[in-house]
Amino acid sequence: MSQSNKRFSQLVKEAVAQIKELLPWDLEENPPDKETILLDVREPYEFHTMHIQHSINVPRGILETACEYGFEETVPALAASRDQKIIIICRSGNRSALAAVTMQQMGFNNVYSLKTGLRGWNEYEMPLVDAQGETVSIDDADEYHTSRVRPDQREPD
Repeated sequence: MSQSNKRFSQLVKEAVAQIKELLPWDLEENPPDKETILLDVREPYEFHTMHIQHSINVPRGILETACEYGFEETVPALAASRDQKIIIICRSGNRSALAAVTMQQMGFNNVYSLKTGLRGWNEYEMPLVDAQGETVSIDDADEYHTSRVRPDQREPD
């Protein structure tokens, strides 16, 4: 497969080889301190439905400009945190792995991807909250994280 014809799964595999990952139980054993940034790179509608408490939402589509000063998307706490511990979160650990590579390329020196993402977080029965800060039930989170790939979205035979 040529450099320009990589599939998403190949890009993720290459990204994982370049980054550090944490699992949900790593965070239970060593909870993040108040200086650690929990960075959720999912889309806003996903974040509002459920997220890890105290995480911030910066969708992957604006990540680069959110990490730099001088843009409308700039998140000052993030732009100033090149040496701070940042744990990147997504649904399954794929987008967060790609985001971790990007942030490393931008000079962020202490980034981690949450391997398994929120799916694994929920499977490990760690708490999630909604946009109002209310706890989301494990059953509701299970239902939300169930794959819903339609037949037309599957690769043809």
